[in-house]
Formats: sequence, structure tokens, C-alpha cells
Amino acid sequence: MVATAPKKTVVTKIVTKKKTKLVVPKRPTPKFLKPFVSLGEYFKGAWYELRQVRWPNRKATWSLTGAVLLFTGFFVGLILLLDVLFKFIFEQILK
Repeated sequence: MVATAPKKTVVTKIVTKKKTKLVVPKRPTPKFLKPFVSLGEYFKGAWYELRQVRWPNRKATWSLTGAVLLFTGFFVGLILLLDVLFKFIFEQILK
């Protein structure tokens, strides 16, 4: 049996204006836990980004909703009109 020396952990100090912080390197994550750790980091990052969003007020939200509905109605009408037009043209050609 071969004796091995215990592993050393390196601790570094980061000095800032307010306080001294000790940074201990993280142990490697076991392979079977990596997908869960990655998923947790994804949600943590997504939550951080959502906190940075400048959300619109109620008036702006309603005006943008109205604009979306107006454009949607316009394009639905345009597509229906083109459909009727092309149907009429093809019926005339096939007669």
C-alpha cells in the first residue's frame, strides 16, 4: 500500500476597500451532477437578466398590445384578400 500526501488547498486573499474576502477554490463537480449544476446556473443567469429588464408601465403596455392587435388584424385581412383574389384568378384560368 502506497501512502499519498494529503491534497493542499490554496486560499487566496482578495483585498477590497471595504473588507477582505477569502476565496477558496471549488471542488470539481461529480460527473453525474453536472447537468443539474448547469441547469441551476442557467436559471440563476436568467433570473439575473430578468432583474435588469426595464419593464414598461401600464399605459405603454396597452398601447403596444393595441399596436400588435392592429397589425395582426391588418395582415389577416391582407392574406384573406389575397387568398380570395388568387382563388378567383385560378378558377378563371382553369375554366
